[in-house]
Amino acid sequence: MKKVAFIFPGQGSQAVGMGKALYDYSNDVQAAFQQADTLLNTPLSSFIFEGPEATLTKTEHAQPALLLVSSLLVRQLKEHGVNPSMVAGHSLGEYSALVAAGALSMDDALKLVQTRGRLMEQAVPTGQGAMAAILGLDAKSIQEVTESITKQGEVVEVANFNCPGQIVISGTKMGVEQACVQLKEKGAKRAIALNVSGPFHSSLMKPASREFQVALEQVTFHDAEVPVYANVTAEPVQEKAVIPNLLIEQLYSPVRFEEILQRMMEQDLDAIVEVGNGKVLSGLVRKVNRRMKTFAIQDPESLQTFMDWYKED
Repeated sequence: MKKVAFIFPGQGSQAVGMGKALYDYSNDVQAAFQQADTLLNTPLSSFIFEGPEATLTKTEHAQPALLLVSSLLVRQLKEHGVNPSMVAGHSLGEYSALVAAGALSMDDALKLVQTRGRLMEQAVPTGQGAMAAILGLDAKSIQEVTESITKQGEVVEVANFNCPGQIVISGTKMGVEQACVQLKEKGAKRAIALNVSGPFHSSLMKPASREFQVALEQVTFHDAEVPVYANVTAEPVQEKAVIPNLLIEQLYSPVRFEEILQRMMEQDLDAIVEVGNGKVLSGLVRKVNRRMKTFAIQDPESLQTFMDWYKED
């Protein structure tokens, strides 16, 4: 049996029309989409399949939409006899990973991420926060600049360690703009503003984390069946008692995705499989280790391609 890890995309990977081929493929999937609409009291399926893009991109819609598509793809994989040896997700994707590992039910996760998305949008008024991807500069240089600007009164912090040469910063609009100018002067190849609604994974999200703790207390967690690599620590966890606190910290802490990938690759994997819309994380895997076998499963066709490989002797 081949040894595979599942990884799950986060916000930004959503696209109008995602999951439609999966929806058309199975009556069970259609029923699950309809149940999600009822559970969340919102026409999520319509936003996913028809848009408009601006509505789907809203954090409180994008997060459950991505989780729903990823979790239903996992369901298909498990029905084909594929179970991961370990899982991880990028930011929001950590919830999809917890569902895949049996630590959270899909229904509970959908409600949680809808609440999470709403609180994240409310934490900082629209237009006052920003994020940017910094390409081609080392983490130490980036942290020196962000710490210097923050000391002067404008918050800007490292939000995502994605892969070698790609680090995301987050903070006030002014802080991020100042950092982008200074980082390019320091040698960054590019500084790309991200199309997000807030300064995620920065200390500006702490107000959201306090309210989110209340939502987490209403949910039943289970011990994970396989290791889940946590965004906050880049360490594998399985104990239900520690998972909620990691999810609270995740809101205002950096995503240590490069470390997560490195640690997964130390476990003798045959492949890392991105489960959900897009191929963003597969690209990060290749930047960490070009020799690592990767798959991106987002529809029945890509599922079949993976299964053909999985069944080979």
